[in-house]
Amino acid sequence: MTAPIPVATSPDRVRHRAAVVGLTVTLVLIAAAIALPLLTGWEVRAGKLAPLHSIFVARVGPGTPFAILLAVLGVIYAPRVVQWPWRRLLAVVYGYGVAWMVALATVYGVEGLGGILDNRTEYLGTARAVTDFAETLRIYIDHIPIDSPDNWPVHIAGHPPGALLFFVVLVRLGLGSALASGIVITLIAGTTALAVMSTARRFGAEDLARRAAPFLTIGPAALWMCVSADAMFAAVAAWATFLLAVAATSTRLWVQIAAGLGSGVLYGSCVMMSYGLPLLGILAITVLILGRSWRPFPFAVAGAVAVVGAFAVAGFAWWEALPVLSERYWDGIASDRPGAYWTWANLAAVAISAGPLVGAGIAVAVVEVVRRDDAGRAAARRVAWLALAGVGMCIAATLSQMSRAEVERIWLPFVPWMLLGTALLPERWRRAGLVGQAAFAIVVQTLFYTRW
Repeated sequence: MTAPIPVATSPDRVRHRAAVVGLTVTLVLIAAAIALPLLTGWEVRAGKLAPLHSIFVARVGPGTPFAILLAVLGVIYAPRVVQWPWRRLLAVVYGYGVAWMVALATVYGVEGLGGILDNRTEYLGTARAVTDFAETLRIYIDHIPIDSPDNWPVHIAGHPPGALLFFVVLVRLGLGSALASGIVITLIAGTTALAVMSTARRFGAEDLARRAAPFLTIGPAALWMCVSADAMFAAVAAWATFLLAVAATSTRLWVQIAAGLGSGVLYGSCVMMSYGLPLLGILAITVLILGRSWRPFPFAVAGAVAVVGAFAVAGFAWWEALPVLSERYWDGIASDRPGAYWTWANLAAVAISAGPLVGAGIAVAVVEVVRRDDAGRAAARRVAWLALAGVGMCIAATLSQMSRAEVERIWLPFVPWMLLGTALLPERWRRAGLVGQAAFAIVVQTLFYTRW
């Protein structure tokens, strides 16, 4: 007769302890990142409340009561809703997620829905002025340097032209106002959770995808989803990853080809929208390893190369633009933002964006991939690896030193993958954690003006 596993070393006990450690470390990291500049007077150049790009402005607005109502309804009904049929669950996750984003954004009134997009540093002003996008591509690199005549605004200079093209298309479609663009971004961003859940399901982890659904929907990341093009990037990246998972888990050649090519086209689009998104390669490689198939790899590469190559033929070569952008980056405010702070405080900023419970989920994900004493947990380990890929992308980004501050927005494409780790938490952790995530989001939006 097999002896029982001692309680002190049982898997559940180990996971509980890991969650405690992960949550504690995350809260300490956030507290240190906030307190250090305030107590020492260290000028880290990110507003008055680093590590967020924010200032303290207590505000209760039209969206506040709706956000509180949605939070209460989510906490009460999430355990029941996650058991619904898959398609109905996806519909609810999408509808609720969009409502949650809108409620949080309208704490600042209708202006909160994309109003920032009219800022002179953003895309819309330039997009409205573009009459010949082909010519814009040909002169794009010339206008990146900060000392060039008519240099691009910050966000245009700081991104490849795919981001600008998105807004040019919106303008041509008659959706070029800040409000209309904000609504479009919100509707696109709402699909991110669906792609992440569907990816986990593709790896045989439907139960875990259901558990993660509330945390992919209810949380502080929504604060930046209505107001940032990075939320649109996140959705494109998530669907690219889902298609790659489809290709990697299919035995049909035509699916491997079609889904692989489609994935590559979307990944290539991400590369042409943000210089930081080639780091999605970490996630893509993880997906191929989990799928135990490299057959889609050449098709995905072909799709990505086709997109990047098309821009190059049209006049914008990504590899020529990157060093020019790097020079402008260091000629700007980045050189005044101390690396001794931001290298680690970036991780605090993204923890605020994802919500503190992300730390508990990541810690348990580490346990899942290290321990091999539980039979039948292959799906959990796959989800754990996806979550750790999200962390890996953040670490690589901060080590690059090309992400100093503002990562609560910039790293939105990495956040939902980290949040998959919450599905691995014990049930009592998920119940209490959902309350904490919702409350944390409302408090941050109420007390911090995040400028996005």
